[in-house]
Amino acid sequence: NETHIRPPAFILIGIPGLEFAHIWISIPFCVVYLLALLGNCSLLFIIQTDPSLHEPMYLFLCMLAVADLIVCTTAVPKLLSVFWFHDREIPFEACLTQVFLIHSCSTMESGFFLAMAFDRCVAICNPLRHSAILTRTVIGKMGLAIVLRGTALLSPHPFLLRWLPYCRTNIIAHTYCEFMALIKIACAETRIRRAYSLIVAFLTGAVDFMLIVCSYILILHTVFHLPSKDARLKSLGTCGSHVCVILVFYTPAFFSFLTHRFGQHVAPHVHIFIANIYLLVPPLVNPIIYGVRTKRIRD
Repeated sequence: NETHIRPPAFILIGIPGLEFAHIWISIPFCVVYLLALLGNCSLLFIIQTDPSLHEPMYLFLCMLAVADLIVCTTAVPKLLSVFWFHDREIPFEACLTQVFLIHSCSTMESGFFLAMAFDRCVAICNPLRHSAILTRTVIGKMGLAIVLRGTALLSPHPFLLRWLPYCRTNIIAHTYCEFMALIKIACAETRIRRAYSLIVAFLTGAVDFMLIVCSYILILHTVFHLPSKDARLKSLGTCGSHVCVILVFYTPAFFSFLTHRFGQHVAPHVHIFIANIYLLVPPLVNPIIYGVRTKRIRD
């Protein structure tokens, strides 16, 4: 039967085991989403309207804000309609679009974090050549490379899912369409698809994270050799807040990724709750730490 092989729609059940608390869970989710929209749109407006902020750090921050807005807007409105109106049905094509946008833009976020870490590394380790190294052209090329990498590596995902038969069920135990959540309900051999997803995750998130760590080791090495104590503290303060943002992004991302593949003993509601935090909290935290805590944006 064709409808069993490729159902016209999937059913999202939200957070399994916590259905009774969906209304209460939706309140902080909605507040965080609205604050993330406000924060990222404000950041884009401020940087756009102030020519003095058209520098590498702030231009990468704009790119990150756009990726943040796409990720949370792709998932949260549907999530809230599941929680508030029990509107659990999501068309097959819309589900695959959600998979692509969430995964590709999350990959882009990771790339923009790496670009911002590289910018800080050059600014602190080689300040005299900063403007010569990171010209507008170089920034544009880096931004384009990050977008193309996310698009090229993640665009096969919807096609890999589209060609699978879903004869067991069309119910997804999640709040949004996610690659592994769909792989789990397919009734076919999925080893190659899982391997591809694993390789892509390593080539993007894991490599980015390792390069970010290397850049911050270089930054710390330079900072501790600065002659002035005030300069050391100022540089450490900036780096400290950036490290917090990076941990907020990568910790739930790695947890969600690993529990989907290897964490059979993790309760489903814990895993799905953290998967939602991964989508919601970074877009909220990024404008606060990179924006409000930056003196020039505050001014």
